[in-house]
Amino acid sequence: MPVTVLLVDDEPLVRAGLRAVLEAQPDIEVVGEAADGATVIPLVRQLRPDVVAMDVRMPLLDGIEATRALLRTVDEPPRILVVTTFENDEYVYEALRAGADGFLLKRARPAEIVHAVRLIAEGESLLFPASVRQLAAEYGDDGGNRAARALMERAQLTEREAEVLRLMARGLSNAEIAALLVVGTETVKSHVSAVLAKLGARDRTQAVIAAYESGFVAPG
Repeated sequence: MPVTVLLVDDEPLVRAGLRAVLEAQPDIEVVGEAADGATVIPLVRQLRPDVVAMDVRMPLLDGIEATRALLRTVDEPPRILVVTTFENDEYVYEALRAGADGFLLKRARPAEIVHAVRLIAEGESLLFPASVRQLAAEYGDDGGNRAARALMERAQLTEREAEVLRLMARGLSNAEIAALLVVGTETVKSHVSAVLAKLGARDRTQAVIAAYESGFVAPG
């Protein structure tokens, strides 16, 4: 079955470009388009895409609110890939906090766009460690988020789970973490699953954001 994608962007040329890149792949199908976040929920319910590629800045309902609405109201919501012009943008950080699974720059090369969609569809998170660190440092709470600190304290991560979370924040994959810790990949997957469960995080992105927001990992 192909990966199905819904494109959401108020610029027709951007949608056309993304469609051309994605539909050139035999395993990806663009099932619909929307020009604003306000129409995303009914389209998702109708088309049931695997991935929503969503512009972060739109006139009526931006990508942040559209992400929140999707995760709040749609059963089994799709994966959300924020597509943005500027990586060092407060809107990007807020979209990640709201539940987006990763972000991609509009100037990305076609191969990067295809890779991002496939990765997100597989349930992975698309993190750029340097960019996320910079976003957290500029727009985060500098460890001052009481709710995030309380969440991290309640989670009571084991020493190994805490180590895995720090490595996740560096952008390491499960295989890379396994090699560094000299354990099996399945063992790392178990630790990652435990971290997500204890933090109530939807995916790795949300866990990393929580780590920054709580001061568990220093953005700088």
